[in-house]
Amino acid sequence: MAKTGQPSRERVAAAQRSLAILDVLAAEPTLGTNEIARRVGATASTVSRQLGTLVEAGLVERVASTGRYRLGIRLVTLANAVLERLDVRTVARPHLESLVAEVGETATLSVAGDPDAITVDVVRGEHYVQGSSRLGRPSIAHATAAGKVMLSFTDRAPSTPLRAFTERTITDPGRLADELERVRRRGFADAYEEREPGLNAIAAPVWSDGGELAAIVALQGPVPRFGRAAARAALPALLARTAAVSAELGSQSR
Repeated sequence: MAKTGQPSRERVAAAQRSLAILDVLAAEPTLGTNEIARRVGATASTVSRQLGTLVEAGLVERVASTGRYRLGIRLVTLANAVLERLDVRTVARPHLESLVAEVGETATLSVAGDPDAITVDVVRGEHYVQGSSRLGRPSIAHATAAGKVMLSFTDRAPSTPLRAFTERTITDPGRLADELERVRRRGFADAYEEREPGLNAIAAPVWSDGGELAAIVALQGPVPRFGRAAARAALPALLARTAAVSAELGSQSR
């Protein structure tokens, strides 16, 4: 740590490589040493030594029956420690539950990440779409309602070029800029089959006591149960709940 109290700008190559290994394992159920080495651009012997350190720390597990590796259970403990510090999660949970009871669709709570918003809580509705919302899942910045809210009310930028996930995904930067201006003007975002076919969503911001984006609440459901008309009908409930969470966090009306 530098004397200024800020992190040093120097980087430790071994630590960066270990983080790269964790990222690679996050994308696959299990991988062998050689597969990991190819993906992180290191020799198998180097990766083997780092895997040994990660296994000892509980961040990675070796599957005895196959000799392959997967993420370790200690990551869950670390993730939960981070989530417990997010006070907004505690405040928002009863509002998510009430929102689901009123609307009948799945509600999520996300916080701004880089480059995408990250889901930190989920209350599943009756018509939950398997895999569409789970803890830790990124809400792609330019292709989801939650992601658009993040881009509209923070200084974050989407990954470029803008990837097309469906034929409805906005991939033109000019169109995205216009869309984000519309979100700022209206105070909410929508995404109709832009991230996944057959899935619609609306989202609105939650504000901190300092007037900054604290979180994002989204409602999502399958087409046609949560089509444009149904989503628009659910909007007053969504905005009422985000306003209530913001108030509990000490936010003044914007």
